[in-house]
Amino acid sequence: MSNQNEEKNESNESVTGELNRVNDNIWDIPKTHAFGMNVPGRLFLSEKLMGTIDRETINQVANVATLPGILDYSMAMPDVHLGYGFTIGGVAAFDEEEGVISPGGVGFDINCGVRLMKTNLLREEAVPHIKTLTENLFQKIPSGVGSKGEFKVTDTELTDAFLHGSQWAVEAGYGIESDTKNCESYGFMEGGNPDIVGTKARKRGRPQFGTLGSGNHFLEIQYVDKIYDPTAAAAYGLSEGQVTVMIHCGSRGAGHQICTDHLQTLNQAVKKYKINVPDMQLACAPAKSKEGQDYFDAMKCGANYAWANRQIIMHWTREVFEKFYGKDTDALGMELLYDVAHNVAKYETHCVDGKKQDVYVHRKGATRAFPAGHKEVPQQYRDVGQPVLIPGSMGTPSFILKGGPNSMSLSFGSACHGAGRVMGRGKAKDTMSGEAVQEELARQGITVRAERASVIAEEAPSVYKNSDDVVDVVDSLGIAQKVARLIPIGVIKG
Repeated sequence: MSNQNEEKNESNESVTGELNRVNDNIWDIPKTHAFGMNVPGRLFLSEKLMGTIDRETINQVANVATLPGILDYSMAMPDVHLGYGFTIGGVAAFDEEEGVISPGGVGFDINCGVRLMKTNLLREEAVPHIKTLTENLFQKIPSGVGSKGEFKVTDTELTDAFLHGSQWAVEAGYGIESDTKNCESYGFMEGGNPDIVGTKARKRGRPQFGTLGSGNHFLEIQYVDKIYDPTAAAAYGLSEGQVTVMIHCGSRGAGHQICTDHLQTLNQAVKKYKINVPDMQLACAPAKSKEGQDYFDAMKCGANYAWANRQIIMHWTREVFEKFYGKDTDALGMELLYDVAHNVAKYETHCVDGKKQDVYVHRKGATRAFPAGHKEVPQQYRDVGQPVLIPGSMGTPSFILKGGPNSMSLSFGSACHGAGRVMGRGKAKDTMSGEAVQEELARQGITVRAERASVIAEEAPSVYKNSDDVVDVVDSLGIAQKVARLIPIGVIKG
């Protein structure tokens, strides 16, 4: 074991030796690191978290910096780890005239995101019943690979969902009007084009509304155990001991297929437009090209599907709580606090070199974190900043932050999205027992339910970075600042 640690330390020292340290939590990758870099890379990492990344991850950040029209930096958040093309935890903004759009900067699970619902229940009203409540939710909300929901949509309804996201789901009876008020982009992106969503994507998406899916997706019953910012907490309607419900999932098979289909087109676009990429996983097209805009408009459909999916899951969660406690949603105070996307590209206005500029911001495993006063922050939160939701890892805390004063200048209004993996799923299954992990969490007062024990092994808390370490970086930099900490008590894993 000591030899392994020594090798890891030596490897880490060789990696950090290639970087320029800006301050305690910012490291730059010089443009000389890789041939063709148009901008430097930038890592938002503490010295402790530097030990969780390797050269391959740094190379991915550098590769993104070679793409045409990239602005300022190719960035990586403190939860960064290796991904498809772009790192997970990657942020990059591209000029609308000279830049590109790349599916690798969004990911296959378009608009994988997090939704947090408040209740007026206290911890002591949930803990004695947590096993039954968790089981009831597990029976109601399908999870796992290929899971299908009880809600079967028609082709017309699917088209409406692709166009209108959460707003369509609410109008279809799966929620209340106020739900869309506190979603990023009000729960849908305008301009989606269902006509360029393929038949296979539609076929995969039609039966999967209201399902968690697999991997790191979850539904978690939590409680607020610590308030860091009383003013922001009051604006968000939070208090210590309060029960919350966090939902983490995305666009399921529909989004995956949309990405797959358009990657084929963009693989050809790279050749057509003579774009040199160091890795074909960075397949892209000029932002204003037909290929680029077709992907962007199809991606919006995937994003809207994901918002509708989380809306339906939230509706069914309310139904379970209503039946269990014998009270309606209003009496239980089951209001949506906020919903954020963390795998999406957005057309936004930012200040670049002192001038306002329209850009395409790619956030892959990164959460928007707009500060107080920004026009896209819901009115009731505008004085304190956008809620930023950072999930933990089944047995570790989740965090609610607010968009910080430095987010726009440092990271195009972006923060981390979670804890970030440090161990692959295969190795986790080979080295851990799902039953043992489940038993250990039970001893900590956390009930976990999953289709298979192997899923629990894959998602064991130890395969992730420490969520406290991750949020401390963005908090200290003023990118997103801590408001409250949430502790899990009941977890459904995909």
